[in-house]
Amino acid sequence: MNKISSPPFVIGVAGGSGSGKSTVSQQVLASFGADMVSVVMQDDYYCDQTHLTPEIRRQQNYDHPQAFDWPLLVQHVQALCNGEAIAMPEYDFTIDNRSDRTIPVKPAPVIVIEGLFALYDADLRDMMSLKIFVDTASDIRFIRRMQRDITERARSVESVVGQYLDTVRPMHKQFIEPTKRYADVIIPHGANGPAVDMITTKVASVIGQLKRS
Repeated sequence: MNKISSPPFVIGVAGGSGSGKSTVSQQVLASFGADMVSVVMQDDYYCDQTHLTPEIRRQQNYDHPQAFDWPLLVQHVQALCNGEAIAMPEYDFTIDNRSDRTIPVKPAPVIVIEGLFALYDADLRDMMSLKIFVDTASDIRFIRRMQRDITERARSVESVVGQYLDTVRPMHKQFIEPTKRYADVIIPHGANGPAVDMITTKVASVIGQLKRS
């Protein structure tokens, strides 16, 4: 599928770190398949930091909106909406920088944009047909984040706790939590079954309409 005949149904999935955003996105993908759903991960759009030393990279605030390459993210989503494939950057959290690889993402009838700040940028929101905020208790989010960072990103307990207190928690309150007001749907208690079922039912309806058009 290189071109799409109708404008895609774009879904934004936002929420705090460890809230369950990926679970929502992956369940939508699993329900309809890669031919029908493409996922854009905002985590892969952290700014290129090749010009910085590893020590300075580790000191950056990765929970601030300025940590992301917004022009590239908006450009790529616009391209997908226009039926064009993209080469999404791949971010390597173990080196705090983009890897030398890219991830091919093809256009699809449904595009999911997942990330902490998925609902932050007005240009992105304007392209969305459905805006979702996954709302999960802070203690649950912290535990999930710690488990993920230790097992997947080679982090120590001390560094995870320090980052959470220094940047994750205050940035969530200042920048992420306020984007909840833009959401069409707020999923309480994380990616709970009934809420996800409601979303997949909506997506199924949209896909059905696209197939008939």
